[in-house]
Amino acid sequence: MFDEEDLAEIRDDRERWESETLDPFLERGERKDDFVTVSNHEVDRLYGPEDIVDIDYDEDLGFPGEPPYTRGVYPTMYRGRTWTMRQFAGFGTAEETNERFHYLIDEGQTGLSTAFDM
Repeated sequence: MFDEEDLAEIRDDRERWESETLDPFLERGERKDDFVTVSNHEVDRLYGPEDIVDIDYDEDLGFPGEPPYTRGVYPTMYRGRTWTMRQFAGFGTAEETNERFHYLIDEGQTGLSTAFDM
């Protein structure tokens, strides 16, 4: 599917992605969890064209943290940050909403979704 010239270009693209997009993100650190499937198979940080057939790698898949964002909006996705849990809030008065936000955060919420027009 890929000739040597294609693979060389993809390797160059990957090196650019690692230095420009991934490395600055890694400065924040990653969780130390093992990244495995439910069958305990290790999950690689990035799969490349040698792992995939019948697609245009750059057009259809791309790199994590870059358009078309098929691999997520962050270069490390949840290796660097856990999922954000969100609770919808915003009903009632400003004081009631503020009280609810504080309650949710105290109970472990890591993100709040608000509707300001309620």
